[in-house]
Amino acid sequence: MTETHGSRPSVVIVGGGFAGINAAKALDDVADVTLVDPSDTFLHNLASWRALVEPEWLDRIFLPYDRLLARGRFVRDRAVDADGTGVTLASGERLAADYVVLATGSSYPFPAKTDEPDVAIARQRFLEAHHALRASARALVIGAGAAGLELAGEIKTAYPDKDVTLVDLADDILPGPYDQELREELRRQLDRLGVRLVLGSPLRALPDAPAATAAPVTVTTEAGEQLSADIWFRAFGVTPATGFVSGSLATARDANGYLRVDDQLRVVGHENVYAIGDIADADRNMAATARLQAELVAANLTARITGSGEVAGYQKLPPLVAIPLGPEGGAGQLPGIDGVAGPDVIAQVKGRALLMEAYDDLFNVQPA
Repeated sequence: MTETHGSRPSVVIVGGGFAGINAAKALDDVADVTLVDPSDTFLHNLASWRALVEPEWLDRIFLPYDRLLARGRFVRDRAVDADGTGVTLASGERLAADYVVLATGSSYPFPAKTDEPDVAIARQRFLEAHHALRASARALVIGAGAAGLELAGEIKTAYPDKDVTLVDLADDILPGPYDQELREELRRQLDRLGVRLVLGSPLRALPDAPAATAAPVTVTTEAGEQLSADIWFRAFGVTPATGFVSGSLATARDANGYLRVDDQLRVVGHENVYAIGDIADADRNMAATARLQAELVAANLTARITGSGEVAGYQKLPPLVAIPLGPEGGAGQLPGIDGVAGPDVIAQVKGRALLMEAYDDLFNVQPA
């Protein structure tokens, strides 16, 4: 489709996470963009762990969607269906569209993410979790992937006297296609911080008490080791948010809930429907991949709308990760750096500011 007679094709973007906001911003100049999300505010969840231990960050990490677009509009609602011609909302409204971009992301245990659409309630829940953690002498983190490592590092850096135990059924930390040297460096830093690792044996059951609340808990590994804490956090369990798709779109959903896409990130079998970020099967679930996929789709749609330029295919990223352990610690595997990126690099690229400045700029917000 090309632009004619001064008209602007319509693009409905479902989901205001990292993928959705970057796609909406990039298309604002060339299309009539409508961004749909159940909340009126974007949560910069890369900084959620920091907000847990330093609640002054709560004044920064919630960014109103009404500051994002200069020409397009934001609709606060929940999508209940989508197809190649538009999106149906929970309110009953139907948004017709020339192009649909699905970017509903994924759910993940609080406080890494929250499913609470009311910002005041979400902020209060963060504060309650902060006070519960602050009052606890012992914290248990279940899950030693990137999120669990980062959370353990934040807690131990903010509260050096707390006992922090990190548990995982795997024999080592950080599953995924990363160099073993990176795991060894992270383990060295965790050991210096005083984080205890209990690996290689699954738990017989999760704690009975709700996560992120003050309550005495005791769990037992299959190996028979008992672990006690005053608060626990769940750092595992990503679920792609694709439950709203139906009809022919639903046939593109794989066994794990991800939408199968082609090299241009179009949902398989749909010329004008795209899926980006955590719901697509194109790459690993990361904010960086969500942003790159949004940029690719925006560039391809711009080429289709204007009739100029070439469409491109998405290239899966090589293994990369940056894991802060507090503002000044951490390690990573980054492009252009041979071997492990150490704490100085990680603090500079992520740990101190947690990429907040880039999203202040995206939302036209004066940095705190």
